[in-house]
Amino acid sequence: MKLNYVIKFVSDMTRAVSFYRDALGLPLKFESPGWTEFTTGETTLALHPASDKNPAGSVQLGFGVTDIQTLYEKMVGSGVEFTMRPTKTEFGPVMARFSDSEGAECTVAEH
Repeated sequence: MKLNYVIKFVSDMTRAVSFYRDALGLPLKFESPGWTEFTTGETTLALHPASDKNPAGSVQLGFGVTDIQTLYEKMVGSGVEFTMRPTKTEFGPVMARFSDSEGAECTVAEH
């Protein structure tokens, strides 16, 4: 398993992009009102609009694996609670979501 994304939920995309690009100097990879990415080495920092489910300031980790079904079965066997079973998404990869030890939702995608 590899950490591919750290998703930061923001209340103001323009302000957040300005902060990470201009104040921190992170290279902008992609920008849109609903999803922005910065190059930070092997892990991408992504910004996403906040919502009731994901309030501003919260963070979600996004992992990548080559065999999501095997990982899913192993993690379920270890007692990990999934909020979404492995599912083919409309934008491409098969993804699943699980809760970490603190109750934070994490995403895992097959690549």
